[in-house]
Amino acid sequence: MLPLKIGACLRAAEISDHRAWLFDAQRDIELQDFMTHAALGPERHDRIAAAKMALAGHSGRVGIHGPYEGLDIDNKDAELRPLITARFLCALEAAEAIGARQMVLHSPFRAWYQNNRLASPGYAEAKLARIHTVLGPVVKRAEDAGITIVIENIEDVDPATRRALVDSFASPAIALSIDTGHAQLARRMSGAPPVDYFVRDAGVQLAHVHLQDVDGHADRHWAPGEGEVEWVAVFRALADCASAPHLVLELHDKTQIPQGFAYLQGLGLAE
Repeated sequence: MLPLKIGACLRAAEISDHRAWLFDAQRDIELQDFMTHAALGPERHDRIAAAKMALAGHSGRVGIHGPYEGLDIDNKDAELRPLITARFLCALEAAEAIGARQMVLHSPFRAWYQNNRLASPGYAEAKLARIHTVLGPVVKRAEDAGITIVIENIEDVDPATRRALVDSFASPAIALSIDTGHAQLARRMSGAPPVDYFVRDAGVQLAHVHLQDVDGHADRHWAPGEGEVEWVAVFRALADCASAPHLVLELHDKTQIPQGFAYLQGLGLAE
């Protein structure tokens, strides 16, 4: 039922700039301090300590964005796949240390896959097997830690493909994430369905949403209202979703968080 409570994606050092808004309503927070290889190296323990300090007094839901640079969960190199798994496990340890309940990872599906999945026998099955090799230990560790891995659409064309991937693990520790801007770009670039269709297709598998606006050309991460995302349709679909996903503004310019929130609030969509 509308309006829906939303939060934001921030680095630990940025939380204080929005503390009253976040903490007074115990809004969803996604920490973005653990996305790079440097963040998961020698800096990791300092970042965990900083995150704990920044989150002190917050009892709302917390997640982290996991690493993605050079980390394809469908890597064809058998020697590299264990390294990718290890990197994800390291990020998962950071999530557990700060009390996060979700970790965002990027989807491996693009228009190329959708157009070629039936062109060669076994193509789709081989891809799925590689993904399970990489993510299987991560999903199992997430189960043990009570954390949910959420797979975010990047260039996904058919939302059902990513849903089938999540279903293939048959685990409560993996679910779906939707980035509204990425879905809109896929609509313009590859003929994907409207953003609200992504939400409705996900159904009870939807656990997390990045709220950002785009112009249909680039991954802008603008505040809602600055681009072309059809926000009323998106939030109506979210209101019908029974899974209560984390809803977080993911903006390049964090000073625009109040503006984006005010826009959605003015439409009666967010609170």
